[in-house]
Amino acid sequence: MAALEKPDLDPTLNVATDWSKGAAWVDGAFVPAKEAKLSVFDWGFTRSDVTYDVVHVWQGSFFRLDDHLDRFTNSVKGLRMELPVDREGLAAILHGCVARAGLQDSYVAMVLTRGLPDPSWPKRLPSRFKGRNNLICYAIPFVWIMKPEVQETGAHMIVAQSERISPSAVDPTIKNYHWGDFTNALFEVEDAGADYAVLLGPDGCIAECPGSNVFAVLDGVVTSPGHGALEGVTRKAVHELCDLMRLPNQVRDISKQEFLDADEIFMASTAGGVMPIRRIDDRILSNGVPGPISRAIHAEYWKKHEEGWKATPVDYTA
Repeated sequence: MAALEKPDLDPTLNVATDWSKGAAWVDGAFVPAKEAKLSVFDWGFTRSDVTYDVVHVWQGSFFRLDDHLDRFTNSVKGLRMELPVDREGLAAILHGCVARAGLQDSYVAMVLTRGLPDPSWPKRLPSRFKGRNNLICYAIPFVWIMKPEVQETGAHMIVAQSERISPSAVDPTIKNYHWGDFTNALFEVEDAGADYAVLLGPDGCIAECPGSNVFAVLDGVVTSPGHGALEGVTRKAVHELCDLMRLPNQVRDISKQEFLDADEIFMASTAGGVMPIRRIDDRILSNGVPGPISRAIHAEYWKKHEEGWKATPVDYTA
């Protein structure tokens, strides 16, 4: 695989082009995000045969870009796909998307689908797929899955009845679009008048939330589930912050009852950071406000952003 060659900027940066909604890289070219398209015959659409990753840009810098590139390339390998560019080329595409959109705070995605099969191809095994894997990248304005004002007050979470799909069926460490179980949990959220849900794994232990990892503070120890969940980059950042802040932390299985009895609960995601929970099912936590440990980690997370921790400045000339 060769690194991406820098494109001719003249037609791409035509003053008549509207980049206000973001920028995308599709079929080897940069286009406004609103023009990004995927064939309805692509296996990414028809079979959810796709992997992706999301990194955010904050105040002009990517946060933990290398971690996201590592996870994405590992996911690509795990699904026996192949990127059309190398790691340096992929990074250049991401920089190029942000640069064209002119965004200081951005939600930046890299997506690889199985692609379009050869119509004459009789086989159905992905490993014998003869089509070209399809890379799509885009940068749009930053997305908050929990608005800052809700983070200040904390949110209402339920433990869903819907069970997280078994890790033996779909590997949760490969970021994917298999959201049937998550969607059912979100229906439960709607019916309960809550804000978010956490799902249990087949073993009855806490797994993850739709789009987020989850943490419980158990007897003062910041704890995240030991298996059945995405190995989140923000989750990794939280554990590193705990070490820096000298807060005891661990990764281990968490039973449903332990979770319901937790001192504090919070979520963690690229699209939102550290997001406190004030209520789990019918139980009020910390007198109905974010707990002290959740607040401290939340504050340190954004402070580290201001300090440039794990930051990669965007190349706005890309």
